[in-house]
Amino acid sequence: MNNFELYNPVNYVFGKGQIAKLSDLVTSKKILLTYGGGSIFRNGVYDQVKEALQNVEVIEFGGIEPNPRFETLMKAVEIIRKEKIDFILAVGGGSVIDGTKFISAAVQFEGDEADILRKRILFKDLDKVVPFGTVLTLPATGSEMNSGAVVTIEATHEKLTLGGSALFPKFSICDPTVIESLPKRQLQNGVVDAFTHVMEQYLTYSHDAILQDRIAEGILQTLIEIGPRVVENPTDYTLASNYMWSCTMALNGLISKGVPADWATHMIGHELTALYEIDHARTLAIIGPNLYKVMFESKKEKLAQYGKRVWNLTGSNDAIAHQAIEKTVDFFHTMGMKTKISENTEDNYEETANIIVKRFEERGWKGLGEKQEVTPEKVREIVEMSY
Repeated sequence: MNNFELYNPVNYVFGKGQIAKLSDLVTSKKILLTYGGGSIFRNGVYDQVKEALQNVEVIEFGGIEPNPRFETLMKAVEIIRKEKIDFILAVGGGSVIDGTKFISAAVQFEGDEADILRKRILFKDLDKVVPFGTVLTLPATGSEMNSGAVVTIEATHEKLTLGGSALFPKFSICDPTVIESLPKRQLQNGVVDAFTHVMEQYLTYSHDAILQDRIAEGILQTLIEIGPRVVENPTDYTLASNYMWSCTMALNGLISKGVPADWATHMIGHELTALYEIDHARTLAIIGPNLYKVMFESKKEKLAQYGKRVWNLTGSNDAIAHQAIEKTVDFFHTMGMKTKISENTEDNYEETANIIVKRFEERGWKGLGEKQEVTPEKVREIVEMSY
């Protein structure tokens, strides 16, 4: 097992009726409330939040996009600077929380705030960020219990990351009943997003971190078991609670400790979202299986383990590894995913591979993945296989 440090200071507040605890969790007298397109008004979450914050001055900032835009978030940064706000409450899904992390980091940043993304600056000093908490309304990204984020620069159509130990939420309230009003598409996306988060940290190569593998496999099996059912029965509290907790556990840092990680699927998938506005989870369903095929020899041993333990497949290791990829594609289809670029956009996509490879080369990304073997040539092959 590799050396590691485990630090996660998030106060994770789970269950029915927990939004009421905001009155104790928020100690600031003046806060910025961030949210997205307005679903919190329709599902009653906004009213619960306001009820709990009767004694707090709340300045609202809505309109954070499903793929949060740098340009939009900078407007919130200016509000905080002008109003001298010292706490942010993000009420929404991963995009709102990710956007809030950027806002938190940018307020005191000296220089071009876009460099936070372009230079992948890590924020470790708590005095250099604005503290924030979250009320989760869409389980998917795990952003409620990690310190990473993804933001899109609209001007250049780039989807880039930021993070650092100073960007953990102070608290996250996670009430599974909030999923009751979510559209099926968002629930489908959430399951596939969480599933692929686990795969990025699990499907690499064999190692001796036995417990991390078993936890990862347990999350995968749970998502396979409940995923299709929670989409059809979001009011079932057992399904909803296991779905929400699985999404958090998929990316709160636990299963990544002491093990190699890939993340090439995400890096390529981000470009599809930036170029064609394809839902993040759907880009993962497009790219992931094709990456496994192109990198088959490198991942074969772990694919076989995955096939045996998660899908209960039998046969030779090679056969199981191949079948495991097909089982994954079948599961994505069951979850409503379309696994080709051509099925997800009406735009001309024939130059996609060339565009992505050029971008990666310009950024100096010469080798991605757990062994840095996903070269620009491999990226081209993966993307072209995804047409």
